[in-house]
Amino acid sequence: MNKYLTIFPCGLLLLGSLCACNHADPTAETDAPSPTTPVQITMVGDSSLSEYVELSAVSAYLEKSFVKANINGYVDRANAKTGQTVGRGQSLFTLVTKEARAIGNTINKLDPDFKFSGISTIRADQAGIIVQVNHQKGDYIQDGEALATISNRNSLVFLLDLPYELNQIIKQNNSLSILLPDGTTLTGSVSGTMPAVDSLAQTQRYIIKVNSGKDIPEGLIAKVRLTKLNHAQAQVLPKSAVLSNETEDEFWVMKMINDSTAVKINVKKGIENSSSIEIMEPKFAKGDRIIKTGNYGIADTAKVKIQQ
Repeated sequence: MNKYLTIFPCGLLLLGSLCACNHADPTAETDAPSPTTPVQITMVGDSSLSEYVELSAVSAYLEKSFVKANINGYVDRANAKTGQTVGRGQSLFTLVTKEARAIGNTINKLDPDFKFSGISTIRADQAGIIVQVNHQKGDYIQDGEALATISNRNSLVFLLDLPYELNQIIKQNNSLSILLPDGTTLTGSVSGTMPAVDSLAQTQRYIIKVNSGKDIPEGLIAKVRLTKLNHAQAQVLPKSAVLSNETEDEFWVMKMINDSTAVKINVKKGIENSSSIEIMEPKFAKGDRIIKTGNYGIADTAKVKIQQ
């Protein structure tokens, strides 16, 4: 049997290797471009910020007057109705003694100079709102018995049960804002306090006097706003511009150092409200640009693109 040995020239093998290298991907060694994040920017502003606490208070009328009978007899006429607004001196009830009711006008017919009537008119001692009517026409009443109850419109107050640890704060508030459920805001001031503390809740009752041009029902729950801190010239940023870690013990902003690069700046925040945050440290210049949208999750020295 004949055996054959095939021999390939070394030059051909080397040429094939070089051709394979020449067909490699020409972009394999090219660096990928850095990602660019679209952002919107803002600038630091000066504003007045306040920190406050809101507590519940209940409306009440401190002064109530009782319309009382001055004779023994019957209610001949009743002009008082619950919820009615009355003025001082307004006639509310007409009473007649049982003797006058029994004999009628007989005595006056016998002797016109006697001028016997046995009728008494009961009037309101003060202006206000009738909150209770106890008797109607035909009822028998006795001297001194309450016929109706009137709340003095000028005695409207709000009763605030304040935690004792906040008693220094309320002393700093000469004027208080009272927010009603319908959105109305009233201005009031502390007119007095009770000399006792609730042993369980550790609260002390304060009486807040208000001047209201509208009728406010008794028992209405409102919010009393107490200012804790007030910074007139605060360095503020929108809340969206300030970022924090998961435990919210570290805060920072992303500041533009040129038109395409943002760096991380740690900040110390102060008072905040629903839309703004006070930056205590550091002090930014008026023209410093801070990212307000698109800043979440980007790293320090990030490439960004400013959008209008």
